[in-house]
Amino acid sequence: MSADRVRVLPEPEWRARAATHRLRVDALIGAYLDRRAAGTKHPVIDFLFTYYGHKPAQLRRWHPGYGVALANAPEFAGARGYHEAPGDGSARTADPAFLAARRDTVAFVADLLRATASRPAQLSCFGLHEWAMVYRTDEVRHRQLPLRLGGAGTDAVVDSMPLRCTHFDAYRFFTPAAAPRNAEPLTRADQVRREQPGCLHATMDLYKWGFKLIPLIDSDLLLDCFELACAARDLDMRASPYDLSGLGYAPIPVETPAGRADYVREQSRLAERAGPLRERLLAATEILLADAGALAGE
Repeated sequence: MSADRVRVLPEPEWRARAATHRLRVDALIGAYLDRRAAGTKHPVIDFLFTYYGHKPAQLRRWHPGYGVALANAPEFAGARGYHEAPGDGSARTADPAFLAARRDTVAFVADLLRATASRPAQLSCFGLHEWAMVYRTDEVRHRQLPLRLGGAGTDAVVDSMPLRCTHFDAYRFFTPAAAPRNAEPLTRADQVRREQPGCLHATMDLYKWGFKLIPLIDSDLLLDCFELACAARDLDMRASPYDLSGLGYAPIPVETPAGRADYVREQSRLAERAGPLRERLLAATEILLADAGALAGE
């Protein structure tokens, strides 16, 4: 990227924005960090760090995004994806070479987001993916949590309704007895063709696609995606077969008509919130792809 295309943020400005970012992260996950320090696990919130693998310290670090340089930023020297800003050895910015190396990932994310946004939301899964993960098995996914209806009651709920999961990364954890009950078999190869915007996990995954592109996208967008992922995870587990009452979570009993209606209402609200974030993330990937093409002389 040429020097005239890099916007340099003065040190006071970017440090203030970075501090604001850290405060916002701490407001969201401070309780999680306190529990972790005490050695206490939390089956709802831990997932956002253990499954996705993006650590709290990484989330707390603010990034301005591609094309923006940070003046007098020695702490970013040697940071993954950064280099010296053209014409200013004291400033650091996202490295075009890093963008070139991540071009295939950026293209995949763009294709997936574009395809997902092009489809109508399906709101008839009722969160049964979590039930399908414990269907007719003695294996326990969350040992500290009892099943709200017991094993036989949980199996009966799955037996009583069709499974309509569209998200491969949920489907791949279905038990052998549950997988054939899904409306369609899912594979990694057809992920782009199957995902749809009503899916709770597709909403949570906006955070995953965001952090996979750090530092090429800005942390304000990433944190918006994380905040929505927290809300989606909350609904995910409240509608699950587990009894979370001891942790203060009121269940959404999807085995009842009223519970299913409640689930659809909350699922729909989350999908509406996800739409603008998906558009912002897609717009960012399209700009990155255009720059990657220009760098390659295309």
